[in-house]
Amino acid sequence: MYVTLFVAALLSATLLPGSSEVLLATLQTQGYAVGSLWLVATLGNTLGSCVNYALGRYALHWQHHRWFPVSPTQLEKGQAWFGRYGKWSLLLAWLPVVGDPITLFAGIMRLHLGVFLILTAIGKAARYAVILGLLLSIS
Repeated sequence: MYVTLFVAALLSATLLPGSSEVLLATLQTQGYAVGSLWLVATLGNTLGSCVNYALGRYALHWQHHRWFPVSPTQLEKGQAWFGRYGKWSLLLAWLPVVGDPITLFAGIMRLHLGVFLILTAIGKAARYAVILGLLLSIS
């Protein structure tokens, strides 16, 4: 089941819609080790954000194609936003809706991969720690 949680956490961190919290809660109530759940979910979710980062790193190669999903205006606004708030915004990469674009723009802006990994992992780890802490407090 840890592999399933890893995959669910990975996919939910990409631009694809998804959520790993329900599976995390289910596994926690079934008695799986909380520390292992936290680690697996954090690693999967952080790796999923790396997919977005990689897409961002190479996205600009296709920006002049008609099928490119972001208009030049949207691209410019996103780059300006990330330029303003910068790397520290990655601590919020766990947020629904805005988290995935933050990780994408980190790649577009060519943020150092090491900095990206550390800040993204801190935010994701804190998120799963809070979720597991809440689950433990109500069970």
